[in-house]
Amino acid sequence: MRTVLVTGSAGFIGSHVAQRLLDDGWRVVGIDNVNAYYDPALKEARLARLRASNHFHEEQVSVEDREAVTAVFRRHAPERIIHLAAQAGVRHSLDAPQDYVDANITGFLNILEAARAHPVDHLVFASTSSVFGLDKAMPLSPHRGGNHPVSFYAATKKANEMMAHAYAHLFAIPCTGLRFFTVYGPWGRPDMALFKFTKAILAGEPVPLYNEGRMVRDFTYIDDIVEGVVRIADRPAAPDPAWEAERPDPASSAAPYRIYNIGNSQPVELLTYLEAIEAATGRTARRELLPMQPGDVSATWADVEDLVAATGFRPSTPVADGVRAFVDWYRDYYGV
Repeated sequence: MRTVLVTGSAGFIGSHVAQRLLDDGWRVVGIDNVNAYYDPALKEARLARLRASNHFHEEQVSVEDREAVTAVFRRHAPERIIHLAAQAGVRHSLDAPQDYVDANITGFLNILEAARAHPVDHLVFASTSSVFGLDKAMPLSPHRGGNHPVSFYAATKKANEMMAHAYAHLFAIPCTGLRFFTVYGPWGRPDMALFKFTKAILAGEPVPLYNEGRMVRDFTYIDDIVEGVVRIADRPAAPDPAWEAERPDPASSAAPYRIYNIGNSQPVELLTYLEAIEAATGRTARRELLPMQPGDVSATWADVEDLVAATGFRPSTPVADGVRAFVDWYRDYYGV
């Protein structure tokens, strides 16, 4: 049985990825510190599902703790890494930037150093659509790089991409970064729009709509994200024979390094998303129209043609179906 290390295994995406890998027959080592950025009870409930498998091995350590991370690699000798642990959230990064340096920069360095000392066949790591920042040439392409982030969270994720490239170049560690586009679905994060909107509607409270709900997002269902992650993980990054130093493509390299988008590639206005939640809950939202928040971008739309070419997979879950699945989970989990 092969061993894969999944960091952030108590998180939204991490727990889903870990469960899929267990179902696929992997031995999964999960790293998570179960911090209090949001409700630890939700994280524990996700972990409880994973603990039901004898092939899940839990390590409650922080990726920021270099000695602890190194010890995990010594104990378990993972053959592959899927690094999803991070301090998430655009708005929180305005108030607590040091949290992002600790988790996203120092934490990722520790993972890279562990992969250097204990070679793996592939290091897949989470990036974000937020790195595109000021780029408004839609759809957003990884071949344009995303060099103008507008939040510190996005800046740390862009830094992760550059750190991974350096280690791929220097130490031949196959590294692939995945830019996720607005992930949603069952077991989602309480600080995300779907969770907040559903909670407010069912409680009869106003729904805060930044930019008066006119923002556009490429909402991507969790099962599509997981499918993309697993398929890419099975295809270790390799040097691109067509890469030219005179015309450098930021999505590939002469090193074993790749960047892909994973998105639904069907952008939806936030007001339309809210209407899907209203339909799923059977209730009408009280709308609170607010201005654009610092660090936000007006629109995202993923160009996923590289993902399709590499894996044969194209995310396609309709927003109405994904939202209904979340609302059903929310009502069941919270007894609403």
